[in-house]
Amino acid sequence: MSLKWEGVMPAVTTKFTDSDTLDLQMFETNIKAQLDAGVHGIVLGGTLGEASTLLDEEKSVLVKTTVEIVEGQVPVLMNVAEQSTKGAIAAAQKAEEDGAKGLMMLPPMRYKSGDRETVEYFKAVANNTSLPIMIYNNPVDYKIEVTLDMFEELLKCDNIEAVKESTRDISNVTRIKNRFGDRLKIMTGVDTVALESLLMGADGWVAGLVCAFPAETVAIYELQKAGRIKEAIEIYRWFLPLLELDINPKLVQNIKLAEVYTGIGSENVREPRLPLHGNERKHVIDIIEAGLRTRPILPEYKNLSALV
Repeated sequence: MSLKWEGVMPAVTTKFTDSDTLDLQMFETNIKAQLDAGVHGIVLGGTLGEASTLLDEEKSVLVKTTVEIVEGQVPVLMNVAEQSTKGAIAAAQKAEEDGAKGLMMLPPMRYKSGDRETVEYFKAVANNTSLPIMIYNNPVDYKIEVTLDMFEELLKCDNIEAVKESTRDISNVTRIKNRFGDRLKIMTGVDTVALESLLMGADGWVAGLVCAFPAETVAIYELQKAGRIKEAIEIYRWFLPLLELDINPKLVQNIKLAEVYTGIGSENVREPRLPLHGNERKHVIDIIEAGLRTRPILPEYKNLSALV
């Protein structure tokens, strides 16, 4: 396996200036905060990254910039979310050329592909890149489920190695482990069931609120991995109201607002998204401010594996 599918991998937001260009300065501030907290990878251009609004050249800039910032400390992954197989292959190859070390892949966009079409789509991309691939399985938001039988066929491609498990069914972690063992690594993809999924055997966490709270997110992962479950649960219980901001149609705006409060982001989004306003904004601010007032003092969570 060419990439370690484990730990916390932030699905980072894309930072924009007031004039709607890439804000690479603020982007670097956030990435460095993630690295300082001890994350294990960076995922670009996902839902939180406002993938559907990014130009191809902007995606390329983000990959190249992130590769420069991380300096090999962690792998950089690019999301592939395209409408055609041809476009997906081109996007995967461009990401590889720009220095990405792995891919996250959504099913075809807009067209609701059938099971056979979905499998062939993923396989076509896998057969045209050497990068390891994580299939993003999110039938709740994207209306296409990648079933275990479909994974049976997909795993014939050696570089399809992991799933971002976002079905919201925690028992699916056990189903995957029972069926595929370690052949298909599991990265839990829903913040509000993350600790539960890790305790049931998920290998890592592609996280959202980590964008604003990197240390707390990594602490939960490292503590549970070290068997310090009670400590992990205490932090997770504090975190849950904030984590619920991730399972909302306005997750991008919610999390960007949280990034402002923790000093590692801006509120700028790309239209048609607009910043939160009115009662909706006040509700999110109340949650963020309550979380900051009761923010826990974290135990030393780094290098715990060396102590176990």
